[in-house]
Amino acid sequence: MSHPHRADPFGTSFGAATTAYEAGRPSYPRAAVDWLLAGTQVRDIADVGAGTGKLTASLVGPGRSVTAIDPDQAMLTTLASNLPEVSTAVGTAENLPLAEASQDAVVLGQAWHWVDPAAASAEIARVLRPGGVLGLIWNIRDERTEWVARMGRIIHLSAAEQLISGAGPQIADPFGEVEQHRIEWSRTLDRATIEAMVASRSYYITAAAEDRRRIDEGLAALLDELGLTGDATIDFPYVTVAYRATR
Repeated sequence: MSHPHRADPFGTSFGAATTAYEAGRPSYPRAAVDWLLAGTQVRDIADVGAGTGKLTASLVGPGRSVTAIDPDQAMLTTLASNLPEVSTAVGTAENLPLAEASQDAVVLGQAWHWVDPAAASAEIARVLRPGGVLGLIWNIRDERTEWVARMGRIIHLSAAEQLISGAGPQIADPFGEVEQHRIEWSRTLDRATIEAMVASRSYYITAAAEDRRRIDEGLAALLDELGLTGDATIDFPYVTVAYRATR
């Protein structure tokens, strides 16, 4: 069973900014990843939309076989250099290069908002063993902090943020009830890391030069106001939102 590749210029843009992605994007809290896989004897795990391996690194462990899948070979090349023990393959959630009933868990970090939910649910169910878990996870800026909300207005609301603030991810048959878990945390960042985070966003990567200039100028003014110069750092608040459903 296969499904067409979903060619989304935003969702497949990240290979043009692998360095910024690796430097700017946060990893995932261990507690959130553990929750995704809780109650499941996970031996074989597929990380779909793996990018440079931000989530993949949290999945690696004794007795586990992890396969990282992404539509962008440039991202997988960076992942393989960081995590040589992980198998990699080009593919999408709608068209997985995996055998039927071969996985105990399939997870997607910052990626479900790029997929066709019905086609992806069916394809992931195909490769999961009975009782296997589909896990979805996002790191979202916590805009209850005023300056973070201002940054959000400067850099544009992402597809992920629109999904999380709206109805949430849609997971189709044959999966059962979707459970949700939230963790609040913060990350200490300097100016360069915040700039790399912004430069790794699909909206920025694909934006016209004029829009990039507007974002750069607005962000620079905000970071100056916050006193982020030289070695200065600031606590950047996040909410990690995770969802899981069982086949």
